[in-house]
Amino acid sequence: MTVINTPRPPATRSRIGRVLTYVLVIALALAIAVPVAWVLLASLKKKSEFFGSPWTLPEGLRLQNYVDAFTDAHMGQYFATSVFVTVLGLVLVLVVSVPAAYVIARYEFKGKSFVELLLLGGLFVNVNYIVVPIFLMLVDWDKALVDVFPGGFFLDNPSVLSLVYAATSIPFTIYLLTAYFRSIPVAYEEAASIDGASRFRIMTRIMLPMARPAITTVILFNFLAYWNDFIISLTLLPGEGKTVQVGLLNLFTAQKAAADYGRLYAGMVIVIVPVLIVYAFIQKRLIEGMASGGVKG
Repeated sequence: MTVINTPRPPATRSRIGRVLTYVLVIALALAIAVPVAWVLLASLKKKSEFFGSPWTLPEGLRLQNYVDAFTDAHMGQYFATSVFVTVLGLVLVLVVSVPAAYVIARYEFKGKSFVELLLLGGLFVNVNYIVVPIFLMLVDWDKALVDVFPGGFFLDNPSVLSLVYAATSIPFTIYLLTAYFRSIPVAYEEAASIDGASRFRIMTRIMLPMARPAITTVILFNFLAYWNDFIISLTLLPGEGKTVQVGLLNLFTAQKAAADYGRLYAGMVIVIVPVLIVYAFIQKRLIEGMASGGVKG
C-alpha cells in the first residue's frame, strides 16, 4: 500500500510560521523581562528577606534602599558623572561625524580614498586594547603641563573621558552615516540648490531630517557604549569622580561584605533604568523616521 504525503497548504505553513515566531519573540522577551523584574523587586526588599526564597515578593516598598544607594554609596554622584560624560560624548561625536559623513558621501576631494581607508581601519580597533597607551599619553601631557595645572588636567577629567569616547567612536559613526547619506537621492539636494539653498542649509534642513533613522541608530549604539563602559572610565577616572559602572562595582564589594543586598540591587536599577528608557525612546523615533523617510513619487 502506497502512502501519499500531501503537502500542507500555504495558509497552514504560514500560520505555523507565525506561531513559531510569536513563541520565539515571547521567549526572548521573557528572558529579558524576568531578570529585570527580579532585580526591581529585590531592590525593594529588606535585608532579612534575602535569607528566604529569592522568588518571594517584597513585604513592602523599601524605598530607603534607593536613598541609601544615592547618598551613602554615592550612586547619585556617579549617576550625574555618567550623564555628563555620555551626553557630552554624544554631542561631540555628532558634531564631528555628521558633517564629515556628508562631505565624504557627496564631495570628491584629493585623498578621499585614503581617508575612507583610515576610517574603515578604525572600525577594527577595539578601544579597550589601546586604553593603556591612551592613559600613558595623558600622563605625559599632564607632566608637560604640571607648571600650569599642578593637580593635573587630562587624567580624572570627565570632559577628557567624553572626548576619548567620541574620538574612538567616530569611525563607526561616520561609516554608518556615510552609507545612509549615499542612499538618499541627489534629486533632493538639486531641487534645494535650484531654490537658492546653500550647502550648509541643504545639510541641516534637508539631509539631517531624512537621515534621522541613521542618526538615531548611532545615538543608540554610542549611548550604550558610553553608558556601559567600565574599563576606560576606570582607567581615566582614577579619583573620586567615577561613573555608575565603576561605582556599581564598589557598591557590590561593600554591600556583599555587609550582606545588604537591597542597596546593591537598588544600585543596579539606577544603572539599568536609564538604558531601558533611552532604548525605548530611540527605538520609537527610529521606527517613525524610517516610516517617514524615502522618496515620494
